[in-house]
Amino acid sequence: MKRRNFVQYAGLGTGAILMPSMLLGNNIPVEMLLEPGMDVVLKKKMADVALNTAKSLGASYADARIGRYLNQYVFTREEKVQNVVNTESFGIGIRVIANGTWGFSSTNDVTEDGIKKATEQAVAIAKANSKIQKEPVVLAPVQSYGEVSWKTPIKKDFKEVPISEKVDLLLSANAAATSNGASFVNSALFMVNEQKYFASTDGSYIDQDVHRIWPTFSVTAVDRQAGKFKTREAMSAPMGMGYEYMDGLESEKLSGPEGIKLYRNSYDIVEDATLAAKQAQQKLTAKSVEAGKYDLVLEPNHLGLTIHESVGHPLELDRVLGYEANYAGTSFATLDKWESKNFNYGSDLVNIVADKTQVGSLGAVGYDDEGVKTKKWDLIRNGTLVNYQAIRDQVHMIDQNESHGCCYAQSWEDVQFQRMPNVSLEPGKEKYSLQDMIKDVEKGIYILGRGSYSIDQQRYNFQFGGTLFYEIKNGEIVGMLEDVAYQSNTQEFWNSCAKICDKDDYRLFGSFFDGKGQPSQVSAVSHGSSTTRFNGINVINTGRTI
Repeated sequence: MKRRNFVQYAGLGTGAILMPSMLLGNNIPVEMLLEPGMDVVLKKKMADVALNTAKSLGASYADARIGRYLNQYVFTREEKVQNVVNTESFGIGIRVIANGTWGFSSTNDVTEDGIKKATEQAVAIAKANSKIQKEPVVLAPVQSYGEVSWKTPIKKDFKEVPISEKVDLLLSANAAATSNGASFVNSALFMVNEQKYFASTDGSYIDQDVHRIWPTFSVTAVDRQAGKFKTREAMSAPMGMGYEYMDGLESEKLSGPEGIKLYRNSYDIVEDATLAAKQAQQKLTAKSVEAGKYDLVLEPNHLGLTIHESVGHPLELDRVLGYEANYAGTSFATLDKWESKNFNYGSDLVNIVADKTQVGSLGAVGYDDEGVKTKKWDLIRNGTLVNYQAIRDQVHMIDQNESHGCCYAQSWEDVQFQRMPNVSLEPGKEKYSLQDMIKDVEKGIYILGRGSYSIDQQRYNFQFGGTLFYEIKNGEIVGMLEDVAYQSNTQEFWNSCAKICDKDDYRLFGSFFDGKGQPSQVSAVSHGSSTTRFNGINVINTGRTI
């Protein structure tokens, strides 16, 4: 980030500066978010300039991505608005294969001359790189789709909702928290609209309109006499939806244990903030956990992060092949394990799928960023590793001839590469509720929400915390716990999976800013599951020192 941008954004709310990649683009007046942008006919004309120029210079393949990325972020604390940020980024990225080698260039000069110059640079880069390329790029075939479009099925476009309404909602949540005992509270709304146009020499012209939203907050309760404080984070999930997610529809709330609210496809931030303040105070006096073996009942907002780290990342093929070793490590799930066709990843209840089509998920699109129609496929079936996540220039390495459709770039100026799709645990097939599960536990802990975590560079040995912890004794929740974290390794953990609630309990967790690559890029991805029980997991007390 340039120094002037750092200074400009230094006033943002908590967490904003920690993720500078999300601030791509120029600050714009809010009314500019509603401007229509470039007409699709002109997009096709400009894309063809890139494709024709690349072919004339000897490229065997080329694709062009014209992108308009609109972002709105609202940050508040207690009774104050900290900042409202509206940004727009617009340009074109051109990727080519020349002499069997990739080349990429981008420009915000989306004119015929600007595009020609960028394309010439992309081809020149490819030809220069070809001198040290050991093997030519092998692309899996892809269907030519002609002119098609796709849009996130939204009911309310965030750009059409007045900022005053969003601010009032966040301040109402803050007021609800402080009036119920919170000492501090900050809240935020992240809203994203990606308007993406893809064209390639394979004959596809794909126009997409993608929407995502994430409301969040952090509530802190302070015991000044004891010199202690506790926080409770929001129980929201980032979603691939419009502003209708903020409606808090009663019909979308699930039945949970007394004093616990669960949300799906709709979120009531005021209700959640009210409860968060009360629970943060309860955490101040909650019993510290006794270390030992417990059956863990993990709700989806918590389990999603464990899925993300212990399944999503280790089954990215580029990580398996060592391409991510310098930045984020490798994977224990090596090719020989997959080739054996009997590698035991988990118990036979564990069925984990990758899915870029799931409605409401962060990763849902009609086509990925190299023009492949998205789909759903198995990663783990009946506990056995059956596949990875791979894109057009990777699938031949695992003897497959069709891309999985999980290529993505965070903006037009970044080269697209393999990114995690939605990775989810299928619900149980028999009728089985959260209440049923708790009744079946003699000694356990019910864990909700995300917390700190640690996992090794091969995504094998790990430790996870959470937001809320409740002790289960003889089939009943008997009180709140604190200082809880569990330790395991990926195989041991997933093999301890003993029971999964049915589809009526299924919900999505999401990661709005998942980092990967060098230079680093962020992407958004969801992980669905129903509440799941893992038997005999080692729990440690994080509040005691030796």
